[in-house]
Amino acid sequence: MSNNEKTEDQSGTKAASIVPASLSESRPQTGDGMKRAAAKEQIEKFYYQLTDGCGRENCENAHCASSPTFILRDQERNTLALKAVELFRNKADLCGVQPSKVARAAKPAQASSSSQGTSPCEPSTSACTTPVKPVVSFMKPSSSSSSLSEKSASMASVQYLTEEKIKELVDECEGSKSWSKFIRLIGATFNNPESLSISFLMQPEGSGQTKHSKDTNTKKFDEDKDVDEKEDFIDIQSKHKNNQTAIEQLNLSEDDVSVDIASVRRAFDALMNIPDLPFIPALTNALTYLAKGVHIDLKFNPLILKQNPQLLNVFVIVMELPCLSSPEFIERAFPDFCKALCKLPLSGQCKLAKVWAKFGADWVRERVQSLHQLITVRIVNNEGRWGRGYHINDDADIASATRVMKILYYASIYGGERDSEKTIAEEKSINDDDENLQDMLQLQGAVGHSEPKELRHQKEDPYAQQLNAYSIDCRKPLVPYEEFINELLNEYLDVETDYKYKDDTDDTKISFMNHSYILTTASKFTLMYFDNRVRMFNERRSSILQTIVHGLPPIPYLRLQVRRDHLIDDALVALEMTAMDNPQDLKKQLFIEFDGEQGLDEGGVSKEFFQLVIEEIFNIDFGMFVYNEEQNVFWFNPTSFENDGQFTLIGIMLGLAIYNSTIVDVHFPAVVYRKLMGKKGTFEDLKEVDTTLAKSLQELMDYSEDDIDEVFMQTFQIGYKDVFGSSLTHDLKENGNQINVTQQNKKEFTTLYADFILNKSIQKQFRAFKRGFQMVVNESPLKTLFKPEEIELLVCGSKEFDFSALEQATEYDAGFTADHRTIKHFWEVVHEFTEEQKRKLLQFTTGTDKVPVGGLSKLKLIIARNGPDSERYS
Repeated sequence: MSNNEKTEDQSGTKAASIVPASLSESRPQTGDGMKRAAAKEQIEKFYYQLTDGCGRENCENAHCASSPTFILRDQERNTLALKAVELFRNKADLCGVQPSKVARAAKPAQASSSSQGTSPCEPSTSACTTPVKPVVSFMKPSSSSSSLSEKSASMASVQYLTEEKIKELVDECEGSKSWSKFIRLIGATFNNPESLSISFLMQPEGSGQTKHSKDTNTKKFDEDKDVDEKEDFIDIQSKHKNNQTAIEQLNLSEDDVSVDIASVRRAFDALMNIPDLPFIPALTNALTYLAKGVHIDLKFNPLILKQNPQLLNVFVIVMELPCLSSPEFIERAFPDFCKALCKLPLSGQCKLAKVWAKFGADWVRERVQSLHQLITVRIVNNEGRWGRGYHINDDADIASATRVMKILYYASIYGGERDSEKTIAEEKSINDDDENLQDMLQLQGAVGHSEPKELRHQKEDPYAQQLNAYSIDCRKPLVPYEEFINELLNEYLDVETDYKYKDDTDDTKISFMNHSYILTTASKFTLMYFDNRVRMFNERRSSILQTIVHGLPPIPYLRLQVRRDHLIDDALVALEMTAMDNPQDLKKQLFIEFDGEQGLDEGGVSKEFFQLVIEEIFNIDFGMFVYNEEQNVFWFNPTSFENDGQFTLIGIMLGLAIYNSTIVDVHFPAVVYRKLMGKKGTFEDLKEVDTTLAKSLQELMDYSEDDIDEVFMQTFQIGYKDVFGSSLTHDLKENGNQINVTQQNKKEFTTLYADFILNKSIQKQFRAFKRGFQMVVNESPLKTLFKPEEIELLVCGSKEFDFSALEQATEYDAGFTADHRTIKHFWEVVHEFTEEQKRKLLQFTTGTDKVPVGGLSKLKLIIARNGPDSERYS
């Protein structure tokens, strides 16, 4: 068949697959998706009757290509497809009925030359057969509605694939120079979930036979001996019974499937080595029908996976196809397959995540890239539609691809380097205690202010709960978190629409806020900003309602009035009173008033307030923090004389800065933000706090000689100094000064040492600090959206001073344009500034010298004339 004929045939098949809305009058008004599938199948029968005929000489049906009176012989495939729809509408007659059994393969001599390259099965010489094997549903019809034909179909025999069968048939087709037989086998197997679920099954060791060797259940299809008398068939019920026995012999764990993955990959490699890949059209069509059929089954029978666990084999096998990212699959089969996969129950999706986690980083990365390609193609193809009442959140293909990516995301975490179960359990116990105390304090503080509001904590992701795999516990996933981000999607993301969908349960829509792995830090920051503003608005509305109903004084904002010469005292006292009186007031919008100064806080006054407060609090003379000059970071002073309340108030300040989207000049090591997210500091974090100590301990770990105790002369007693320089000691273990560090216990020593420095020595101070921080952000999506390193970015801002990006994002007004001579001179001068001069320019124009999340392109800078007749800026 020529390339033109192949293209024409594919388009004709596609046209024949479409059931128009007008056909609703010709089928029972049940509304059942299965009726649509049946109608589509019937149209396909008419289409193949028009294109290939029934195979009987002198057929009397005028609408059959085998009939001498057939008048549409020279028509194009698309014309025949439309004719097939018309025949279905008019309830025309088909040449014959579909047999209850389909052969595994047909003899080369029987192949129809007109079917090569596209037709999944060949015509019979004795009766007209159905060109395409119908989708066999996994759903079990009820006894009240199941017909005799449905019961017969459930007993039908199906084809299946093995590595040996594929290789033998490939060799046979190469010898005969005809691939029609192979194409029919691929089409008949991949459009049938029953066939695919029993393909490539594992073989128990010592069985002495191939997994799909012929057995006593092999039967002959006697009704059409002229065609099928030498063909093999497998009865479904007997096959499943034998498969179940064989699977039990494999002793598979709950995280395994019965598919022989190595065999699947070898078989698919053989497929991809076939010249010109003639089976791709048939495979694409078959997978499209397979996906739609499985989608319907899963939609209307939620218990199907319990009834037939081998259904997961279908998804495992299809995801092994090397051609998933090919244009043919991206356009048709892959989106439908993703929709079917999303319909799996949570337990099934989590099991797939466990299975795929074993396949390694390269495998997961390739599938993630295929999904990115699908999403990108959908966005580009519909570029003109976005933002005109139709958003990327409304696209079912993008939604399903993103949800499938979530399974791969958790597979990457599940298979990555995670913290030990013991460590996670300890952290969970501590975090639960802290949260209970936090809730109790906030509810007690709200007493006397009408009815205390129930705290709305962010829900944990059900995938993470089911798998017990959280991103915060995995420092090194199989695939870096950054590779799950789709930049193009973030460009077209509408924050308001996405936020509106975050509680929507419609499968055809999606909120990317609930799938934050695909978002950039800047997009997540914008979403959290939107969420915080909604929360502030709700607090204002609640305050007004309390005034009307209970007569309480209106307090719509968190208003702090401070004196510049008593800044710390005034700020901390005001925050302490608010936290004790009603902690919910901390979630109102912050307004700062400097005593004796007039002005409305539009954001600039708050920025100045935070800057001044942070400078004073982190003054080493204050004694609450110690400064590491080598690392340029502050750390909690373990011997501080300040009470817990002072650290709590500092935590509140940091929480307010994030909640009010204000960047502050805080130099904490990254481990502080990990601890704020509920993690413990480990030896890996020590280098951020004390590089010298971390290097010394690493040298101890790297030393492999037996004289380690003589060389290092170290015991389990360590020494450190307080703020006054006095030497102190601490035993890491009981009687630590009598326990020498050896090769056997050196790892324990470094672990306990790091734990003391990062956790135990500052436990009192940090828990108070964290408690204050959580008073502000405990209802915020901060923890669910961001990773610790991203929270550091929220607090401190970006470190990239890309003024070219700022130039591109700047807007002009009052006669200035980007091409104006004055503007060109301005940017020439700015680009020659030193970094310090650029910081001063930012400070002058924005009120802070910090770069916002997402870079300088996120700043809204407008340059205008200072009057219509002036060349000066304003």
